[in-house]
Amino acid sequence: MLILILLASYLLGSFPTSIVVGKTLKGIDIRQYGSGNAGATNTFRVLGPAAGVFVFAIDLAKGMVAVLVLTRLSSSSFPINLELLRILAAVAVISGHIWTVFAGFKGGKGVGTAAGALLALAPVEVAIAFGVWAVVTFCSGYVSLGSLSAAVTLPLCLGIGKLALNRSVSSEFLVFACLLAGLIILTHRTNIRRLLRGEENRFGSRNSQGNQ
Repeated sequence: MLILILLASYLLGSFPTSIVVGKTLKGIDIRQYGSGNAGATNTFRVLGPAAGVFVFAIDLAKGMVAVLVLTRLSSSSFPINLELLRILAAVAVISGHIWTVFAGFKGGKGVGTAAGALLALAPVEVAIAFGVWAVVTFCSGYVSLGSLSAAVTLPLCLGIGKLALNRSVSSEFLVFACLLAGLIILTHRTNIRRLLRGEENRFGSRNSQGNQ
């Protein structure tokens, strides 16, 4: 049953939303335009705001469904607790999005799907991280910088809540949030290099290189 849940989560995450939308709307492979990334921001740049928002919403929903719905396949006699199962499902669905089996194991950068999974696990902390993303993105103009800032903010919020505010945050979840932040940084390594060189495109630009 654990294998079934993780496999279903991975396959759900692997659904290549932006690729399907690109082929449906314009008959194009989104990976051959813009940044070449199969993500919401590149869809926004290439196909416009409506398509970009739609892709982000579906990617967000993938993370939430894996954590809140697919984990219900477990029974009361399941050998691991529900929170750990949800964390494992989150890992599987995010991995599917980044390394999709339906597109040569080359998908998006994981931000939207990770946000959906984490929203199901820690809505308050995710709301704070989203606020940081919004402020950084719209003040700097860089989606990638906003995503990186949000990724780092989440484990910081969880750590402060656990250590300073005595909130009930499991060590497993805190470790997962830290590892996820590291993964988001890793998938944005080309963006980081462009930011350091001053070559990253700002939000709304339709240049040949996108952010996500």
